[in-house]
Amino acid sequence: MQQKNPPRRSVVSFIIASVCILAYIAALAYAAVKIYVSIDGYRGIAEQEFFKLADLASAAGVLGFMNEPFQEAVQDTLHKSKTLEGIIISGPNEEYAFERAADRAIAWNGDIPRFKSRPGVSGEPFHMPLRIEGQRNVTISAIYNYLDYEQLTRVLKFTLLVVLSALSLAFFTLMLEFLLGKNRAQPGAARNDPEEKPSPDFDEFANFETASPGVSGEEQDFSALEETLPGTGQFEAAPEDPRGLYTPRGNIGWEAYTQDRLSSEIHRCASFEQDLVFFVMELKIPDVPDTLYRRFADEAVDFFILRDLIFEKGEKGIAVISPNMDLDQGFAKSEEFHNRLLQSLPEFLTGRSDLCIGLSSRSGRLIDAERLQFEASQALRRALKDPVSPIVAFKSDPEKYRAFIASQNNQHP
Repeated sequence: MQQKNPPRRSVVSFIIASVCILAYIAALAYAAVKIYVSIDGYRGIAEQEFFKLADLASAAGVLGFMNEPFQEAVQDTLHKSKTLEGIIISGPNEEYAFERAADRAIAWNGDIPRFKSRPGVSGEPFHMPLRIEGQRNVTISAIYNYLDYEQLTRVLKFTLLVVLSALSLAFFTLMLEFLLGKNRAQPGAARNDPEEKPSPDFDEFANFETASPGVSGEEQDFSALEETLPGTGQFEAAPEDPRGLYTPRGNIGWEAYTQDRLSSEIHRCASFEQDLVFFVMELKIPDVPDTLYRRFADEAVDFFILRDLIFEKGEKGIAVISPNMDLDQGFAKSEEFHNRLLQSLPEFLTGRSDLCIGLSSRSGRLIDAERLQFEASQALRRALKDPVSPIVAFKSDPEKYRAFIASQNNQHP
């Protein structure tokens, strides 16, 4: 049963996520605009410095083209420039090169200088003729640096600060939501969902589905199932205090942990609108030695993969939680595991009814762990009593189920 209104903390998380995304976009947009403006401004400065240098070269040429005073004047102006990196002056018979820093702007091809191409330096140089008395066909070219590295560093630092702040806020929100969800999953934690307690009167909204042809979907009366077969009652605490995550007998979860973990997984699946299947299975043989039980548990872990979602159940049974799986998929999984175990342990399991499986699913219902355990246990009871169908699934009609819960809440407000 889906909630009509999303949890408040989900809304808060959505708002904070939206704010973080907007902060990322704003920071990137700010950085892009500032860098573009800086590059455009630097190009304007470079153009002014180039024209100034060209005028100085034309004036210095009166003293003598390419004599020592001329070259010193050009080199000194280049060193004082903020943007210009290299200059090439072409005379009637030869080309002359000047650099702000050695080997950074000019590459030589024999005696011919050429501008180097590198990041941050203009690809197209400035170019114009020089008017020098007594000289013909004299030109000057220059490349310039279009990046203001101090400005760029300030912009990147500010952008990084905004991104890190938004990332820290998102991380803090995620951790807070995780801790709140963990507290809700603990026994005794406050819950806002209406309580749904098991009741033997399920015939109003439920039916069984078995592995035998011709009986799927047959309506069943739960009042006839009140007899308790050995080992198929509600889940209870293990006879000894749990120590560690896994039991020494089966190397799987303690039975006492089943309900808490199932509650947590139901809550998580409900938050993501996912289904969940709960399996209970039992070996229907008189005595189950520890070696057989260990092999049974190992096969379950190998098949269902997640060891921390597999638990002991009594002396002969195992319980499995499978998130993000619907009842049809769970039924198919049950049959596959049933066939696999019969093939793996032929010396112990001689008939199909030697392993019985009961299962039930969330099926979009607002359901608690205790009720889901009860439904799967009822299905297992029927499988243990049925000589033909060793796999039984508890199927709930969601509409009838909601009506049943509503009637229970009205009777016990």
